[in-house]
Amino acid sequence: MEHVPALDEDLKKTLGPATAKVLAEQLGLHTALDLLHHYPRRYAERGELTPLTELADQLDEHVTVVAQVADARILTFNGGRGKRLEVTITDGSGRLQLVFFGAGVHKPHKDLLPGTRAMFAGKVGMFNRKLQLSHPAYELLGADASEGDAATAFANRLIPIYPACAKLESWKIAKCVDAVLPAAQETVDPLPPALREGRGLVPLTEALLKIHRPTTKADIEDARQRLKWDEAFVLQVALARRRHADSQLPAVPRRPAPGGLLDSFDAKLPFTLTDGQQNVSREIFDDLATSHPMHRLLQGEVGSGKTMVALRAMLAVVDSGGQAAMLAPTEVLAQQHHRSITEMMGELAEGGMLGGSDQGTKVVLLTGSMGVPARRRALLDLVTGEAGIVIGTHALIEDKVQFHDLGLVVVDEQHRFGVEQRDALRSKGKQPPHLLVMTATPIPRTVAMTVFGDLETSVLDQLPAGRSPIATHVVPAKDKPHFLTRAWERVREEVENGHQAYVVCPRIGDGEDEPKKKKAAEEDGDKRPPLAVLEIAEQLAKGPLAGLRVEVLHGRMDPADKDDVMRRFAAGEVKVLVATTVIEVGVNVPNSTVMVIMDADRFGVSQLHQLRGRVGRGSAPGLCLLVSEMHEASPARARLGAVAATLDGFELSRIDLEQRREGDVLGQAQSGVRSSLRMLAVIEDEEVIAQAREEATRVVAGDPELTGLPGLRTALDALLDTEREQYLEKG
Repeated sequence: MEHVPALDEDLKKTLGPATAKVLAEQLGLHTALDLLHHYPRRYAERGELTPLTELADQLDEHVTVVAQVADARILTFNGGRGKRLEVTITDGSGRLQLVFFGAGVHKPHKDLLPGTRAMFAGKVGMFNRKLQLSHPAYELLGADASEGDAATAFANRLIPIYPACAKLESWKIAKCVDAVLPAAQETVDPLPPALREGRGLVPLTEALLKIHRPTTKADIEDARQRLKWDEAFVLQVALARRRHADSQLPAVPRRPAPGGLLDSFDAKLPFTLTDGQQNVSREIFDDLATSHPMHRLLQGEVGSGKTMVALRAMLAVVDSGGQAAMLAPTEVLAQQHHRSITEMMGELAEGGMLGGSDQGTKVVLLTGSMGVPARRRALLDLVTGEAGIVIGTHALIEDKVQFHDLGLVVVDEQHRFGVEQRDALRSKGKQPPHLLVMTATPIPRTVAMTVFGDLETSVLDQLPAGRSPIATHVVPAKDKPHFLTRAWERVREEVENGHQAYVVCPRIGDGEDEPKKKKAAEEDGDKRPPLAVLEIAEQLAKGPLAGLRVEVLHGRMDPADKDDVMRRFAAGEVKVLVATTVIEVGVNVPNSTVMVIMDADRFGVSQLHQLRGRVGRGSAPGLCLLVSEMHEASPARARLGAVAATLDGFELSRIDLEQRREGDVLGQAQSGVRSSLRMLAVIEDEEVIAQAREEATRVVAGDPELTGLPGLRTALDALLDTEREQYLEKG
């Protein structure tokens, strides 16, 4: 009886060490189960020919084509000493040349006779302005009697084309899959039978056979539907269990005292909160009043007033006798938050100090670069409870930092923090504190359900009154240099009208980042490395912006210098700030009206939207100029066009995601694990995700430990290897 590999068996046993090594190193596939979940990217039909006309877009890419040999001839060179075989293949839509040299010409010359059909795989190259594949690997699709079995198999089936690599062509991967396919019968089905039957989904074993060896297109559709459900459901069960576990934890209910700090703060606000801010605040206050920890994601457009909502939540907690901590990703942002919160609170932020309000509390700042006396004072204020609010960077997480009674943790710009950092801060409460996570990068609903499925979500999509519109334009610096000249004239005009401007560059240019950026530029085939803050600042100060006060800001400056520059920019002394993305979040200077982003094509869509949100924060309209040398027809320019066309961050985040794909929703960036989503596309499969979430919530409510569903438990264990388990645990 032939050997059926076990699902967790190392591929070395089944496929031999050489092939297993390539699969592990190049494609991250280690076991039979990994290989069964390495799905075909597409399928070539027996009668269908891959359009050769599309290869021009795939220069230097590894491709697989199915075509017919039109002609083949051997040419000699070097006085007859060298031989070259040239084969022309066609698929009806176009023609492509294959070349073989030296001793390698004999076998293909015998195999590739005119009229022969075959699959060819190789890297698309260019020679004499013609596309060609040099020494491609090939697999004949002939009806030759000696290969009867292969011919019948190919004649009757759709040909799976797998994600491949140079060392292992698609059909070799197909043969590896054939070797482990019998093991598919051992897979344990994670879906509860009632759910599977109710949704009309095929069993898992059948889905795996149909995805790898379909006989009809309907087979592929059945398999895809089923495998998408697996991914969505298992992930949603993991998140539902997390939500369930959190709801069992004890927390101290925090209710604001009538006539207390929050009421005093609200009474002195010079404006009315937007409806959105009031609704979201209500959701937060309801959560804070319960006896299990709040877990809420607050997402909102740049400038929608998230800080105000977070501050009111912190004041409510202080009112109830607790303390609140706000964790910011950078010192610049922590200082900015501290400054704006103390300004908003006025004498309420000076509790216990001369001239402070009786109802007030102390608001302290804690960052890594603070001097020893200031740091010691801040730590003392926290442990005694004197300070009700602390704003800080990861310095808050250090062991020395003790709280009197930590009731709420607010994490700003969640995506910048490792899970461990958030967890370390949450562990400083006597009981688990409430958690409010804020992000200014709007996340489409499905992504929020998938990535932050354990958090309740609140959305602020209304801008406060008085925020001005922002016009965005792409400046094609290479095609139309006079547009760039005009851009600098606009900056000068704004400054002369009493306003200020930001200029953002992708690189610092202080020598430390040179070798890495140069190497990356060479690998990209770029003519030059990305533009740098220090170079551009000097050029502007001597050239188009001569006579204006131009200064720089970047992450490697001394913290005191950074704070000094930001302070002088906020005060209006510095007119043009040339910076890296350190100004991306939280920096609030209402007098700034222009944002010029150099080499804008080197930033992501969300990042451009974030940067643009730094202007138009006052009563004057904002202007954002996206400078790029990319060609008009390039995808990068299309991306910039999308940013210029809309101010809706949710719309942009969808575009961003469709272009980038979603990576690993279980925190690939945090844990370095391969993506758990192979079949599910978060944006396209909105419906499946929403339905899977409902089903998962129902299943977990009825059986939190999943004792009656061993198959689901096994699938969860496979998904949540140790690192991912920790990722979810710590959320």
